[in-house]
Amino acid sequence: MKQKKNITDFFKVFRPDQRSRNKAPIYEESVQAGFPSPAEDYLEGTLDLNELFIHRPSSTYIVRVAGDSMIEAGIYEGDLLVVDRSLDPKNNDIVIAELDGEFTVKRFIRKDDHTIVLEPANINYKPIIVTDEQQLLIWGVVVGVLRKLR
Repeated sequence: MKQKKNITDFFKVFRPDQRSRNKAPIYEESVQAGFPSPAEDYLEGTLDLNELFIHRPSSTYIVRVAGDSMIEAGIYEGDLLVVDRSLDPKNNDIVIAELDGEFTVKRFIRKDDHTIVLEPANINYKPIIVTDEQQLLIWGVVVGVLRKLR
């Protein structure tokens, strides 16, 4: 008998700590990614990352990415994904999906009422067309990506 797999068999899953209330200053001016612009000397306020990423704490979890199938969506190996299980996936959402007991992160594409495609964001991978014979479960919609640069 095949044993049912759990998301923790594939990903390291973290629960957000809502007790943390560290706020970082946020500047009203945007930073230029092209040519530099003069810096502004005033703050807009503070930003709590929990407030930015976690709107439904009881249905939110964080998972670490393994693999490179989503690099063209800006998701790289080692990134942390903030996932909300309470959201229904909309067309083009990035989701955590379980397909026939295997977990993956892919873009959710609904072609019509009967066709769902799990699409990678890397030209080296082929889209997965979900058939009626397969079991698809959506474990949540990715609402944020966290990455340390240093």
